[in-house]
Amino acid sequence: MSSSVVDDGYIRKEDFVFALFRNGNKQNLFADRIFDLFDAKRNGKIDFGEFVRALSIFHPRTPEAEKIACAFRLYDLRNTGYIEHEELEEMVLALLNESDLNLSEDIVKGIVDKTFNEADINGDGRIDLEEWKEYAAKNPSLLKNMTLPYLMDITLAFPSFVMNSETDVSKWQPKNELINTLPVNKQS
Repeated sequence: MSSSVVDDGYIRKEDFVFALFRNGNKQNLFADRIFDLFDAKRNGKIDFGEFVRALSIFHPRTPEAEKIACAFRLYDLRNTGYIEHEELEEMVLALLNESDLNLSEDIVKGIVDKTFNEADINGDGRIDLEEWKEYAAKNPSLLKNMTLPYLMDITLAFPSFVMNSETDVSKWQPKNELINTLPVNKQS
């Protein structure tokens, strides 16, 4: 991925979108949010450490609480600490678009309204992280795409890679309990 546009060891948004979604020209909010998840430094490119950190959230052994928090951040488009009705609708539309599903406005509105009404427990017109956690607990399919089973195979097939990584995990936010238990050599 890091050499498809410019061979410099970084993954740019165009590389990322094309590799994962096979369409580098189409604007897609979902693809942008996933890229932003990986681009922790917010510099428009992903280095190896950022890639590994972000990919770790999809590992089968990553605690569900971290997956829920990550999903919450994906839907919190304006980074306010809440998911608002409009943000939920934008993400639902982006996900449907990415899946090439065309639903009528009424059906989309129904999906968004039902989801929002179930998740907004205190009725304040926005979903906070605690409400999102409760909603995810009642709707486990929400996290279905937050686990990539083949990452377990990579961990088992290349233990020396994981054991000898020179990535400083102490700087990663949020800290992943699984990754923090792996022995790594820290850079100065």
